[in-house]
Amino acid sequence: MEKKTESLKVKVDKAIAEKIIGTGNGSSLRSRTGSWFECKVRYEKTQDDGSEKMVNELYVVDALSFTEAEASIIDNMQVYVSGEFKVANINPTNYNEIFFSDICDDDLWFKARLAFITIDDKSNKEKRTYTNYLIQAKCIERAKRYVDEVMGKTMIDYELKSLSETKILDVFEHKA
Repeated sequence: MEKKTESLKVKVDKAIAEKIIGTGNGSSLRSRTGSWFECKVRYEKTQDDGSEKMVNELYVVDALSFTEAEASIIDNMQVYVSGEFKVANINPTNYNEIFFSDICDDDLWFKARLAFITIDDKSNKEKRTYTNYLIQAKCIERAKRYVDEVMGKTMIDYELKSLSETKILDVFEHKA
């Protein structure tokens, strides 16, 4: 039974992976699956008043291993940070897919937890399979609209179980 559910989940993910998804407002979302890691970076940041303050910032990178994630975050952060910085933590994530927006003011990241609803053929009962998405949007209302627009184009029933703003500042995709 579990294998059948997993197979359905993979089919749904593949059906919407790496597509350009029109959002109906003149923009589009780009969808990307991968192996994602959250990386916490610690460094001294210059404040608006000119003072220096030690900060921890959270980023997501596309990588196949912890080693590759560390190399990727170091490579990407060298562009933004002058001086020394430390990769304080690296954790694998459970994001099945990330939706990137092409709208400039979509600068926040939201985590959406969805339940895909299927009917078990043998027991005729509803079954829910949970999955997590990361969505780039300006506000929680826009993130919800993006989820509804993307999922509305699929053939599967779903429920939006939770939607929350994250502390993620940016997502770095794998460089080919």
